[in-house]
Formats: sequence, C-alpha cells, structure tokens
Amino acid sequence: MLPNGQPAPNPVVYDIDGILNPARTVTALHAAGDHAICHIEVGSAGDLYPAAQEGIATTHYAQLQAAGVLGAKVSGYSGYYLDIRNPQAVTIIENIIFQQCQQRGFDAVETDIDESYAATTGFPLTKAVEERYVTTLANYMHGIGLGWIIKNPDDTKNSYAADMETQADGVLTEHCNRYGSCNLLSAYQGNKAVLNAEYNLATSSFCPADSAAGFNGALFNMGLSGGRQPCS
Repeated sequence: MLPNGQPAPNPVVYDIDGILNPARTVTALHAAGDHAICHIEVGSAGDLYPAAQEGIATTHYAQLQAAGVLGAKVSGYSGYYLDIRNPQAVTIIENIIFQQCQQRGFDAVETDIDESYAATTGFPLTKAVEERYVTTLANYMHGIGLGWIIKNPDDTKNSYAADMETQADGVLTEHCNRYGSCNLLSAYQGNKAVLNAEYNLATSSFCPADSAAGFNGALFNMGLSGGRQPCS
C-alpha cells in the first residue's frame, strides 16, 4: 500500500505490534524506504508482556488494573475491556502510544478495539463516549507526530466511521466484504487509504469490488502466519 492509498506490488507499509517490535525494526523498515504502523489495543488490555519488554518498571496492564478500569473479558481473547471514560485509562493509553510507538519511531498507530461501545464491556459506553475518547487519542497522536489508522469502524450498524473521517488518516477494516459493511467506509473513499483484510473469501469474490472502491484489499489466513494475496 502506498501512502495515498494506491496498491503496491510489494508491501511498503507494515502494520506490526508496537511492543514486540523494537526501535531497530522500525529503523530497518525506514532504511528500506518503508513505513511502519504501530499496532496497539486502546479499548482493552491483557497481561501479555513483561515490564522489561515494555521498557518500564510496571507493566501498562498492571497500571490499568491498579486504576480499576478493567471490565468484562473480551470474548475469545485474554484481555479485558477498558473503562474509556476514565481519565486514568486515557493517560495510561497515551503513555503506551508515546513509549511504544512514538519513541520507537513509528509513523502511525493502528488503534485496535476502538469500537468497544458496540460490545458488552461492563461499562455504560455509547457511541458518543467512544467518539470523545478516540478524538482525544487522535489529537494526542497528531500532536506527537503520529498518524491515526482507525480499526474496524464498520463493525457495528451504529457505525461511527463517517463521524471520525476528519480525524482518522486511514482505515484498517477486516471482513467488510464478508459482512457487507464496506459501504460504511464510503466517507474515506478517494482521499484516504482503506486497507481491507479478508480471511474467508476467495480473492475473486471481493477483489473486483475492493479495486472499484479504491480499497487496498488482500487475503490473509486467520493466524496471520503466512503470506498475503493482494488484490493488485
């Protein structure tokens, strides 16, 4: 994917874990002329990394746990939803963005679990609450020189995708053809990159639509453990 959203024959943008990948990985990508997106979770947290790997004295998970902002378990995963209304949660997530993304030299951040208002979190979250939260994070990211890639804003019928178009610098969506939600991303067409990952469809069934919409579509396996089959 090229920065203007046009497909490339070989990857020039890499979306990688912001904690597992050290600064030297980002430096190597930049040396090759590539861009690096920092993947982190902003709506949930799991006890996944030791403090030494995060480069801090107390893990961010432990900080969030101590702040009392962990809610219901995320179905199928080891993490717990966050009370994104809580100022302490916001501060800790901003610290993650700074320490794991900005300080490692990433170009942008993919904010995973950024549509938790549509889930059973244990907190009375609404679309308005979510929009205030991600707007705060977007302003923070932009203020420290990072782009914002919104994640799966088309996941719910009560989508906030169009509302956040002015703040987001691009979109990463999954399964939008499988679940018929690609149309909810129309506000981004033609002016911002839309990256679509499909996992269960043949490329012949979704690539024509993705290409016509200007989306960068590609087929991956669910474990993200193999290669990709880009639409173009």
